Amino acid sequence: MSAVHPGYAPPSGPDRPPSRPWARRLLIAGTVAWAVLLAGLAWWSARTDEPTAREQRTIEQATPVVNAAVGQLVAALDGTAWAMTPPRTVRGCRVTPVSTGAELTRGIDVLVAEGGERDLLSRVADALPERWPAGVRDAAEGPLLRADAGEFVLVEGESTSPGRVRFEVLTGCRPTDAAAGDPLPGIPPEPALRAALQALGRPVPEQVDRIWTSCPGGAKAWTERVPVGPEPASLSALAPLAAPGTAVVDTPEVYAYRSGSDLIVADATGDQLHLMLSSGCAG
Repeated sequence: MSAVHPGYAPPSGPDRPPSRPWARRLLIAGTVAWAVLLAGLAWWSARTDEPTAREQRTIEQATPVVNAAVGQLVAALDGTAWAMTPPRTVRGCRVTPVSTGAELTRGIDVLVAEGGERDLLSRVADALPERWPAGVRDAAEGPLLRADAGEFVLVEGESTSPGRVRFEVLTGCRPTDAAAGDPLPGIPPEPALRAALQALGRPVPEQVDRIWTSCPGGAKAWTERVPVGPEPASLSALAPLAAPGTAVVDTPEVYAYRSGSDLIVADATGDQLHLMLSSGCAG
């Protein structure tokens, strides 16, 4: 039994405030209201805010931006010897450490006189929309064009070899819900492409693949590509098809000319002759 000192009250338990059920209910109601507010703000942000990361836009959402960017490049390349390359979709890249996605790339190959690669890149950069902030800088590998087409779609242009420039539009790795689609059905070759094949003594296929995109004004631009065999060919056979003043490139390995609004490019570099017909935005 403990002693009680004179002048001190006996020890007792800690003071307990009286129970206030209304305060607890008010706290719970406030927490729920705050959670509802945050959820509403998140929903509104997802519906209206611009994306802040590439991972917030899928490949399917980026594809129209990519196609529009290719159309802008085609319009800027008017007067040159160009051809679109087939789109490439690479799957299996890492969007996050726990999820995979895909990357879409579209390209355009351009032929220029050797030494004119940087001038071409600068001319294209000046012709692109101001909102893209396009520019050309000197990198270790040579001049490099870079531009931002929006929605985290990158546009690049660089010289791949003397007299050759490649432009690419890239999405980077993004989520995707769609399976790989079936290729577009082939179409009969354009008359100018048929005539070029016949002049080179090559068989004319019943159908060819067409790569297309939309131009800034709403028209369509396209390229038809035909690999026509590894045998060497004299491209001089195409000269009679070109009207005076319509030859764009004339070298032993490459011959490009205009036939009306169409551009025909015969490229004998590498291990196979390729013949391409392109119709641009100005055609």
